[in-house]
Amino acid sequence: MIPGKQTPPVPDMVLIPEGSFLMGSGEGQENERPVHRVWVDRFWIGRFPVTNLEYGTFIEKTGFPAPPFWTEPMFSDPAKPVVGVSWNDAVEYCDWLTQCTKQNFRLPTEAERERAARGGKEGRRYPWGDEPPWERPYAGYDATTGGPQPVGVDEPNDFALYDMSEGVHEWCSDYYDYAYYRYSPEKNPQGPSSGKRRASRGGSWRHRIKFSRCAARSSLPPGFRYADYGFRLALS
Repeated sequence: MIPGKQTPPVPDMVLIPEGSFLMGSGEGQENERPVHRVWVDRFWIGRFPVTNLEYGTFIEKTGFPAPPFWTEPMFSDPAKPVVGVSWNDAVEYCDWLTQCTKQNFRLPTEAERERAARGGKEGRRYPWGDEPPWERPYAGYDATTGGPQPVGVDEPNDFALYDMSEGVHEWCSDYYDYAYYRYSPEKNPQGPSSGKRRASRGGSWRHRIKFSRCAARSSLPPGFRYADYGFRLALS
């Protein structure tokens, strides 16, 4: 069932247990190295990325401006992930939901997002394992109308999370540093203390890339609004 019919929309959250995992990849880009072991305390993360249905309630209740592309048919399906949301917009949504529910909603850290995407599969390339993405049927984009697919179309990973490597890039809470892994702490890394860009994770329908590896990192300035950027909630 797609969440968001309540007012305010109460997201479907999944508890990720505390534990360590190998973060990064030796076969990806330089910013994914070195591979290092990271401990992450338990946290909750959204089963799905935030949808248009959920974000629409936020707009209706607060008068917050709708993002670009909001009314375009390829993006406007209520069950699709919201796109065109800047990092700043995503934080505004988290703050609003926190005020409504009295729970501390936020964006996930890069470490939390990668641990969640891996689904407990240590060192694997993708949420499901190492099976090549071109052998899987789901493309991450809607071949009929364009844009991303509705959330929850593909099978979940072993943490019962959907769309962790396809559909839209998802904002993370961290500032982005290309070389962060060289000095990041072993326990609960939060990202650099400052920067000009914010980190993001996950795949993109826009590039017609079927899947992104769990370790793949991306980033944008926090004010940018792109048609392949959305977000997912986290909760301590």
